[in-house]
Amino acid sequence: MANAESLENRVGQLLTARKQTLVTAESCTGGLILHRLTNTAGSSAYVLGGFVTYSNESKVKFAGVQPETLQTYGAVSEPTAREMAHGVRAAFGADFALSVTGIAGPGGATGDKPVGLVYIGFVGAHVERVNEHRWQSDREGNKALSADAALQMLFDYLVAISANKGHSA
Repeated sequence: MANAESLENRVGQLLTARKQTLVTAESCTGGLILHRLTNTAGSSAYVLGGFVTYSNESKVKFAGVQPETLQTYGAVSEPTAREMAHGVRAAFGADFALSVTGIAGPGGATGDKPVGLVYIGFVGAHVERVNEHRWQSDREGNKALSADAALQMLFDYLVAISANKGHSA
């Protein structure tokens, strides 16, 4: 169960107060973000669902990633993270979407894409961001760090727009 001060609980409080919803498309985190969010009682008010799009085929079929994007940039890329977030948001009709794609390790690295390389996408009606991270941990650590970073990205945005009440999300 998430404690009152956990990041996922604070995100939930902000989404509830704003009556907004969230979905995720997760690859290397394997559903960890949604797992953490749904550990909070009442999360059904703001979590609509999500996809674990671990394979390239599922990224295309469920998250709306264009095959050309995967061919050109690969699954672990900024364009793929962006398309995953837009695709899952459209599929569910949510206010916000988070996406994560990366190389958790210990295998899967290439010369230009090391273990720990992760792209986190975040989209809403008035926001589109993709952040690159290069974690230096083991598989479980890279997954946990990625989930933390995704939730922090959303939390920071919600706090900023709550502070600026005249700005709509």
